Amino acid sequence: MSHLDRFVADSARAGRLVVQPRMGFGRPAAMRSGLSQLAALDLPVVGTLTVDSYTRVGDHDTPLAQLAAGVELNGYPLVSHPVAVTSALLDELHGPGFPVQVRHGTALPQWIFRRLVEAGLDATEGGPVSYCLPYSRLPLERTVAAWSESCRYLAGETESGHIESFGGCLLGQLCPPSLLVAVAVLEGCFFQQHGIRHLSLSYTQGTLPAQDRGAVLALRALAETYLSATVRHVVLYTYMGLFPRTPDGATRLIRDSARLARDAGCERLIVKTASEAWQIPSVSENVAALRLASAESAGPPAPVTAVELGYRAEILTEARLLVDAVLGLHRDVGTALIQAFARGLLDVPFCLHQDNRGATTCLIDERGALVWGSRGRLPLPRSAERAARPELTSDRLFDTLNHVARRYDERTEHALDPR
Repeated sequence: MSHLDRFVADSARAGRLVVQPRMGFGRPAAMRSGLSQLAALDLPVVGTLTVDSYTRVGDHDTPLAQLAAGVELNGYPLVSHPVAVTSALLDELHGPGFPVQVRHGTALPQWIFRRLVEAGLDATEGGPVSYCLPYSRLPLERTVAAWSESCRYLAGETESGHIESFGGCLLGQLCPPSLLVAVAVLEGCFFQQHGIRHLSLSYTQGTLPAQDRGAVLALRALAETYLSATVRHVVLYTYMGLFPRTPDGATRLIRDSARLARDAGCERLIVKTASEAWQIPSVSENVAALRLASAESAGPPAPVTAVELGYRAEILTEARLLVDAVLGLHRDVGTALIQAFARGLLDVPFCLHQDNRGATTCLIDERGALVWGSRGRLPLPRSAERAARPELTSDRLFDTLNHVARRYDERTEHALDPR
């Protein structure tokens, strides 16, 4: 069992939510300083080593040249820095009491997997679909092959290699939960088929708490059915779309994500900061957000409501249909994923990738829930497209993208209005 798995499991048994930032710095001294400040916190926190944007696209030369020229990077160039440098950075920090996960956003992750293992780490994240669509222009067939190779390497080089599927965050601000849940489970099946024994599944906070809680309940039910990995837990992400621009609005959204994580039984929360809308957060801003989220998640979960159970049933039905349709295409999960997108059995709304049909759309309904506008060729019942859906114009798409940020910022403006 990896440090991450054991740490999360121990924290869950103690009734405490594990919090984690998305943090990375180009210079080893700055990266170590940031991790040191996280490790010193009096709350259950996982350290993050997020790679830079050059490394994400396979450019391992530019990062060091930029640093030498005095230019700061937006992450840590794990492949560019020598292994000894990264090992020294982690020395006396990474361990049972402070796990460190590599976060990378890379469609072709072979070098990152190799380097993290060489540096003594064993936890990372992503997936063949979730880091191809919509974040890469590479063919899905190529990323599936790259992730197959990477998973086999991680499984072969360490007994405790852990991968967190990013599938539950796949353009989550404009994607109905059933597709997020299905892709997370399918990527879990893919990891498992290629030897990964320890994994976690993600889900991103959406537009309606009741729908989100139902989605996490459905995700757990499907994981119990389709996955047999030694350890699995659910990771919630604070909202991945356009963030509120007011500090008060952003703070309320972070608080709500922490309560959702607690109520939905998630074991780990990836936390954003109040400055998310306009800058890369500093260490102190990350620390403040982690403290806020940890404090907000304290206490017993709220009772499950009938509305939440209704969403669970709806999402579970749709997600199971998607998973079964894909797994029925081919014994090899990677091949099945490629064929599913080619046939439109998986189709991400508003994703412009060449291997995505783009026949599906998503709307926010009168309840505030994310629903299908058009289901394209998805193997879902006709009831998934409710009657009298409004036409999706450019203005309506803009409003949908801004829905969460506007709602939280408007609450701030109303609170400040003396009338």
